[in-house]
Amino acid sequence: MSQILAFGDSNTWGLVPGKNLDNRYPRDKRWTGILEKRLSNVKIAEEGLCGRTTVFDDRTRPGRNGAKTLPKLLKNYSIIDGVILMLGTNDCKAYYNASPDEIGKGVDKCLSEIEKYVDPSKILLISPIHLGDDVCSPEKDPEFDKVSICTSKALKAVYKDIAKRRGTKFMAASDYAVPSTVDDEHLSEEGHERLADAIFNVLCG
Repeated sequence: MSQILAFGDSNTWGLVPGKNLDNRYPRDKRWTGILEKRLSNVKIAEEGLCGRTTVFDDRTRPGRNGAKTLPKLLKNYSIIDGVILMLGTNDCKAYYNASPDEIGKGVDKCLSEIEKYVDPSKILLISPIHLGDDVCSPEKDPEFDKVSICTSKALKAVYKDIAKRRGTKFMAASDYAVPSTVDDEHLSEEGHERLADAIFNVLCG
């Protein structure tokens, strides 16, 4: 059986929109589980973590730096036939003060680690969904601000250029899904379905 690693943040982990960080969609409702069901003889190895970034260290939650996590994680998998990388939303938080290009450099670093184990042609780089216009309101996620929203919308072009340069596959999650209005940050059940369909078409098209 082939194995594809899905490496991402809370939208790969499957967080249900809202403030409860323990509230997770069941596997058959997460895009990873939906995708696995549609693919023939392929296991999707889920490696999603709430708060994960490309290269930034969270001051209150350790282990969120994706580039630091990848080397050990990749060594633990005896066989990886492909990788789906979808990070960048958390990099948009105000306290990281990162530009789209700086976030792109973080993605580049993650890809460099992945390419030690997987050929670029077997990597799918996904730019994340856009943050909603009200994400930074007090009742949602004030770790983001208005600049964060603009930054999230600029990642598609940056990631597309990176994928072209490195020879990886690319798609923009924002072309197919939007965040739930509950928190303007995370995918609804419909969003997970749409994303899974889009990824399936890219992998099998």
